[in-house]
Amino acid sequence: MKVLISDKVDTGCVDILQQGGLEVDVNTGLSVEELLDIIGGYAGLIVRSATKVTEAVIERAEALRAVGRAGAGVDNIDINAATRRGIVVMNTPGGNSVSTAEHSVAMMMALARNVPRATASMKAGIWEKSAFTGIELAGKTVAVLGMGRVGREVAARANGLGMRVLGYDPFMTDETIQSYGTQPAGLEQIWAEADVLTFHLPLTPQTKHYLSTEQLAQCKNSVRVINCARGGIVDEVALLAGLESGKVAGAALDVFEREPLPFDSPLRQFDNCIFGTHNSSNSLEAVLRVNQMAITTATIGITLLSNPSPNPPIMVVAGPVRACR
Repeated sequence: MKVLISDKVDTGCVDILQQGGLEVDVNTGLSVEELLDIIGGYAGLIVRSATKVTEAVIERAEALRAVGRAGAGVDNIDINAATRRGIVVMNTPGGNSVSTAEHSVAMMMALARNVPRATASMKAGIWEKSAFTGIELAGKTVAVLGMGRVGREVAARANGLGMRVLGYDPFMTDETIQSYGTQPAGLEQIWAEADVLTFHLPLTPQTKHYLSTEQLAQCKNSVRVINCARGGIVDEVALLAGLESGKVAGAALDVFEREPLPFDSPLRQFDNCIFGTHNSSNSLEAVLRVNQMAITTATIGITLLSNPSPNPPIMVVAGPVRACR
């Protein structure tokens, strides 16, 4: 059976598939039309975030048995369409949790101490010793919204920095949140008390614009906002207004509602708004780990469905995809 890898993965992952007796094609950077033209002959598909596995793609993929997503989120895959076709969808939750958490904390610290601004000033040949005075994170309150694998890793590191950590996750009991060294808190308390908001939620209809004008109005003055999860969780129009008014002291964004961030986005005008390139999960270690996990899970899925039982179930395995309401 043939497997298509349509996004960049570690080359060692191709060897794993081939050793399992599968024929592998690596074809990245495909347009929608190109993917539709070739998908029909493949039993397996390995993607990261660039390839959009839409209903149209799934309907055209007559031989498709399994999709492996090298990463935690599956918002680039039409799960409902896959379910209707009995296609197994497997992600790799946990493979890049540490990488994403470390990046989130790095963004928080860089924002607090104005590291990007100082770097830009130095590279411009300027020595502004007192221009970039920041804040200490020790003693500040950070709210972790979403206590999944990444959120828990962020909470652990924030505790190590001496921060007061509030945790919110409606799918967890207070006792479970406390077990991670985090103080359970409702949204009303979080908006009122947090010095830093960091989001670790999937993007769903329920979490879109989770932080918007109404929520920002309830926040402390000079709140700082970190989003290394999914673009759209933070309402960029509301964030822009908060930066303009001073309500938001700074923002660190690795993800955006439209990617890449448009060149004319007014967010680019603010020195206290720092950016990543949707790269928080892409440490060398995490990339290798999630690629190998995706290959393994997809291979298992293809193998299972190539030898179906008399009444094979329609199943979709997509990890802990949850919506915080």
